[in-house]
Amino acid sequence: MIFLLLVPLVAVFIAPLLSPRAASWLSSIAFSVPFFGVLYYLFAGFPPREIIFSAPAPVGEFYIFVDGISAIFSLSICAVSAMVALYALPYMEHRFREMGVNVEEEFRKYVFIYNLYAASMLWLVHCGNLIMLYVFLEIMLITAFLLIYMYGYGNRQWVGILYLIWCCIAGVLTLVGFLIIASENGTLSLDAIERVGIVAWAFIFAGMIIELPGLGPHVWLPWAHAEAPTPVSALLSPLTVGLAGYIMLRVALIDAVFFKVFTVPIFIYAAISSIYAGFSVFVQTDFKRLLAYSTVSQMGYILIALCLLGAGGEAAKFGAMGVSIQYMSHAFGKSILFCSAGGLIALFGMRDIEKMGGLHDVVPEISNAAVMGFMNLAGILTVGMFGEFFILRGVVEAFGMNLAYLLPVVFIFILSGWYGFYTMRKVFYGRPRSSVAASHMSAYLFVPLFVLGALSVLFFFPPFSSAWVPELFKAVGMGGSSVVSGGVSASAAVGGGLLP
Repeated sequence: MIFLLLVPLVAVFIAPLLSPRAASWLSSIAFSVPFFGVLYYLFAGFPPREIIFSAPAPVGEFYIFVDGISAIFSLSICAVSAMVALYALPYMEHRFREMGVNVEEEFRKYVFIYNLYAASMLWLVHCGNLIMLYVFLEIMLITAFLLIYMYGYGNRQWVGILYLIWCCIAGVLTLVGFLIIASENGTLSLDAIERVGIVAWAFIFAGMIIELPGLGPHVWLPWAHAEAPTPVSALLSPLTVGLAGYIMLRVALIDAVFFKVFTVPIFIYAAISSIYAGFSVFVQTDFKRLLAYSTVSQMGYILIALCLLGAGGEAAKFGAMGVSIQYMSHAFGKSILFCSAGGLIALFGMRDIEKMGGLHDVVPEISNAAVMGFMNLAGILTVGMFGEFFILRGVVEAFGMNLAYLLPVVFIFILSGWYGFYTMRKVFYGRPRSSVAASHMSAYLFVPLFVLGALSVLFFFPPFSSAWVPELFKAVGMGGSSVVSGGVSASAAVGGGLLP
């Protein structure tokens, strides 16, 4: 497994030495290698963990592992990173010319930071030690900041610093939580941690709710997503923010005590956050800002799924599966949509949806790709349908047929489809509001989008779904640290994990 992870890391240093086209293809291939490697493991079985080195207490072992959960996150990161690397070739060349800088020289800097950014996310989901995970979390945040600060739009320096400040706060809070775990357990190795106290959980939850983000701390996200260059938005929204859900999921699989105590308040907060952000979509005029609010709404799905881990039993298992599949669905869908918005910026300089309309006749490729993106968000004949099913099934297992819990979840699902149809009509159909002429469009701007759309459909059907569904069940069915160690943890035995 470690060989697969080293391929993108090697590409980080080789790609800047090549021409923009060669660097883009190398980057795409470098992330395709672990994609197909992890896909092979899904069918053939996962390898044992690989220990990198052991550190004295309270740090513990540093190791790499892959299971059903990390495989879903890893496949999402690799697929999106590989396709966006190709998409970025014409887009960033256009952006560099717009900035008045040397295209080839600036692309070298860009591709180095981009690959390091994507590789850090990939390593994060395979880390078996919380300190190691934190290091890659910080690399991820710093590289995203640099890409916004250097290549964004508008007041990009201010937006970059805004993003950095919020994410530094999130990182520090999370680190404090990790250190408390170390003091309580004498280790930060995931397979050796036996309990996570309420205080440690409070710090981790506070940090990750900023990164996710939920309602309130979400203020940084519309700014960062709107002003970031589109290839960065296509990683930041689909991949980065959802990794907060991954971190909370990993900790909850060890000890879900925080979600047990605050199941109902977190559910209410998540539902309000998702509904508020969903309705905020309808009042946005900037296409990328509209998609940013959609991200906040979609992250409410993940938070609802996470709170189910506190219910234990079948509800917790379906909640954990819902987190994983919702991440994949959102990754595919939102990367397609941000790239669609970026295509309109690169071709026509348009991002105000009040000036759009009727664009399907001009750019049918981008329009059709956007349909696939919104199908993922709405859970229509894509892997997102599994995500919604797991979450709804988990809610039923946790609360029974209580309409006070069921109706908000169902309404949130409907709301995603509602604003999807609204956006398609506003942007691509209806009466044209601006005079734009069809022009030559690079295949790099739409072919990667269709690849991601095809993957989102393929993962919904056998043999792919027949491979990942059992592995996810296996990963969440044991509880506690058995998920990452292959054994039965103490936390599972005392009820700290998923099993009642």
